[in-house]
Amino acid sequence: MKLGLGTAALGRPQYINIRQKPSNYLNLDAFKQESFATLEEAYNLGVRYFDTAPGYGLAEQLLLEWLKTKDDNAIEVATKWGYTYVANFNAKAKVHEVKDHSVEKLKEQWLVSKNLLPYLKVYQIHSATFQTGVLKNDEVLSYLAFLKETYKIKIGLSSTGYNQVDIIKEALKVAVNGVPLFDVFQVTYNVLDQSLKAVVELLNKQNKLIIIKEALANGRVFRNKNYPNYKLMYASLEALANKYRVGVDAICLQYCAQTIPNSKVLSGAGNSRQLQDNLKMNAFVLSDLEIDEISNFKVNAKVYWQERKALKWN
Repeated sequence: MKLGLGTAALGRPQYINIRQKPSNYLNLDAFKQESFATLEEAYNLGVRYFDTAPGYGLAEQLLLEWLKTKDDNAIEVATKWGYTYVANFNAKAKVHEVKDHSVEKLKEQWLVSKNLLPYLKVYQIHSATFQTGVLKNDEVLSYLAFLKETYKIKIGLSSTGYNQVDIIKEALKVAVNGVPLFDVFQVTYNVLDQSLKAVVELLNKQNKLIIIKEALANGRVFRNKNYPNYKLMYASLEALANKYRVGVDAICLQYCAQTIPNSKVLSGAGNSRQLQDNLKMNAFVLSDLEIDEISNFKVNAKVYWQERKALKWN
């Protein structure tokens, strides 16, 4: 199964996204029930890779609760450390998450995340950046190496920002006691931000696992009057969606899967219906000409991330 399930939208009602329909999950219990049902639907449809994080509100705890209903060693869970969710499900909160890449935060969050074992296979730095100095923090790197050896898990990072390729290159140099630390790279890649392509060959040569996040560009791949500059992209994606009788989401997910073949693509579905739509990516294959057509819609990484930064929590 090429598609994995990211749980950010399952763990907190508000997220940095352009929604096609407004979220009305004012009832937290109903929200949890729908999220639990989406995990179950994903499993029933063949999904076995689940990505979560403490910064995703209830997501880690919800996943842990759901895993207690399973006995399947094919399930793989990835979680992260470095963000704390602080909005308390308040839609009007000014701050939703706090970043902290200290060794103290790493140890604190590991105490909770380790409960995902034995399903936990990947442990990642959440949004590694040069600014936090996490890739130079010997205490953090040594502790991650300790976890890797002790629990036989893969260590990775997720990357965010216009310079994510530079972050990946720097991370590939990191070694503890002469052993490369990072095995997994969770990278933003989609129709608009294709910067990952610059480092794919290098990652493949070193047998690194690539996880694709934000494959739908936080909703910017869907027609939106606020982005008239993407009019040609909307028309192209919608034409392909009509041709293959799927949604634009499936077209974009399949584009990611085909152009980064040795990867796992994450669905960010917030409910079962969205997940079912996403999985329609398996019903067709884009032609080389169609791949080239879509590739032409890439934008400068700085422009992409400036737009993303302007998106609101909703």
